[in-house]
Amino acid sequence: MELTRHADAVERLLKGRQIDGYEIAVSGSRDLAIEVKQGKVDAFRVAEPLGISLRLLVGQGMGFSYSTALDDAALESMVQGALVAARVQTPDEHFTFAQAAASYPDTPWLFDPSLASVDESVKVARALELERLVLAVDPRVKRVRKCSYGESTYHSLVRNSLGLSAAYSGTYNSCSVSAVAEADGDAQTGWDYGFSPSFAGIDLAAVASGAGRKATGLLGARTLATMRCQAVLDNRVAADLLDVLSGSFLAENVHKGKSLLAGRVGERLFSGLVSVRDNGLLPGGLGSAPCDGEGVPQQDTALVQGGVLQGFLYDSYWGGRLGARSTGNAVRSSIKTPPKVGPHNLHVEPGTADLATLLTGVRKGVMITEVMGMHTANPISGDFSVGAAGFYVEDGEIRYPVKGLALAGNLLEMFARVDQVGSDLRFFGSTGSPSLRIAELDISGT
Repeated sequence: MELTRHADAVERLLKGRQIDGYEIAVSGSRDLAIEVKQGKVDAFRVAEPLGISLRLLVGQGMGFSYSTALDDAALESMVQGALVAARVQTPDEHFTFAQAAASYPDTPWLFDPSLASVDESVKVARALELERLVLAVDPRVKRVRKCSYGESTYHSLVRNSLGLSAAYSGTYNSCSVSAVAEADGDAQTGWDYGFSPSFAGIDLAAVASGAGRKATGLLGARTLATMRCQAVLDNRVAADLLDVLSGSFLAENVHKGKSLLAGRVGERLFSGLVSVRDNGLLPGGLGSAPCDGEGVPQQDTALVQGGVLQGFLYDSYWGGRLGARSTGNAVRSSIKTPPKVGPHNLHVEPGTADLATLLTGVRKGVMITEVMGMHTANPISGDFSVGAAGFYVEDGEIRYPVKGLALAGNLLEMFARVDQVGSDLRFFGSTGSPSLRIAELDISGT
């Protein structure tokens, strides 16, 4: 295998050096991106990135370097760069590499061997078909702003001086579309997407229908008077809120005082209906793999059970420093950065309620389907104030669309007020949630 050959070349360069340990990571992929507009191909890009990174332990100093050129001179330069970095690094007794694992979990669904054999004309046709389907959802959908198909076939290898050797391959493909609906001088956009490791795993009609419904649903939206009321948060909004909270589950942030969950393991901080997991082995998950960025087997970690905080996510460094075992949560954002602790497939576990059940019992309230400015929420205090849009709900039924709302509150307090959990778990990137009903929420309107 090509990755093995490059790792061997680096290992040969390390022989006889004054080092106390090493870790080599190699990754490569073939990525395809297609965009269509008005029935024609607007962009077609293929990239085949390949790179290697190296961490070296010299005494108690850890040095990092990487190279995207793989000739002998470039690899020698990378080794020298890591050596220099290790010697100037502040010594830390907790710098370490992962121990070799006896075995790795089986993830046969991660790689679709047929993806590479699907002709590129079929992939272009998929993007064109998605555009056609969106425009057919509703006559008020007037145009498609962006319609795209993307895929990647990727390979990863990690090897270190403690005898660890882990390698795997994976595939994914995705479709996304942004539609514009117009009526009576009003225009609204709606976006949706599908993602799967396998080419057959995406339901184009569902993606088209989702984008079309979101665009037309908010046409003619009205304003609403300020109220404190019950609110149903759809799965996208709930996932956005969990995403802000995600950093609080990372051991590094807990140690540095950047987590609002620090020192609270064993406390009931969420509603008793809320359980949160990070499942690095979830079939079809964006963050799923047999091992993490250091070669530690990934796992399914319970973080909140029945509202009670169970623990945090660790990589080898923070596990060693804080007296815990790695949960297999070392993440490499790219070959150009060393691994750091991060979530894989963080999500609220689904309940049993469908949308009608969530709305039942809402006498006067809102269903929030869109939030703006979630990036301004404070991940350390949990305080947020964001713009929102959605629907006014009365006597358990959606009455009309509303916009120009503002939601304000605290993330932990909001999760503590969940009084019903939906069955519609969905992931947006590597964070997912079902729809949630909140007993009380402050909605600022006119």
